[in-house]
Amino acid sequence: MKIVAIIPAYNEERVIGEVIDRTRSFVDRIIVVDDGSSDRTGEIARGRGARVVTHCVNRGLGAAIGTGFAAAVQEQADIALTLDADGQHDPAEIPLFVEAIGKGAEVVIGSRMLTQLKGMPFHRKLATFVGNFVTLALFGARVTDSQSGYRAFTREAIRKIDIKTNRMEVSSEIIHEAHAKGLKIAEVPIKAIYTDYSLSKGQNFFVGLKTLAKLVVRRISK
Repeated sequence: MKIVAIIPAYNEERVIGEVIDRTRSFVDRIIVVDDGSSDRTGEIARGRGARVVTHCVNRGLGAAIGTGFAAAVQEQADIALTLDADGQHDPAEIPLFVEAIGKGAEVVIGSRMLTQLKGMPFHRKLATFVGNFVTLALFGARVTDSQSGYRAFTREAIRKIDIKTNRMEVSSEIIHEAHAKGLKIAEVPIKAIYTDYSLSKGQNFFVGLKTLAKLVVRRISK
């Protein structure tokens, strides 16, 4: 069984090397999608042995995941995982995802909401609750952590999931696609490693509003 990690990255030279080092022993291949970085993200990732696929310009998280899916298919991955490049996810939890797929899941979401929420900033909790509600209201898919970037997919799942959005709305879109295509979704409990650096990443209020608007458009255009 070939396990491939997909790490979308934009200007992550401070931490990308450490993330790759911590991930390496749990997977067979690491794919870093350098999403138009202006720093040394791609150079560092190559130096640590990752396959680097580069966007010439910053296209957004959704586009980076779509590129990563295509690269994972080329690598003939049996399981593809997505991890954030900011160090928020613990690669030591990868076996939980593999185990869930071994039990029949086709898409596995790592849920922060199934563990203790101590240390999770209020605005992150609020964004998660809102994202869960929007995902359920628009697409009829119920999960506890729709905005989690830590996920695993079977080979068949990444072939079936059709990513059309380019940016942060991709998290809800993936769940919508899995639900609509009849893929079996499971969740596993994960912890989130919050640092000043990782907390500086992600959506702010106004980006969240834009994300919501794009999800509504995605729903209407079905």
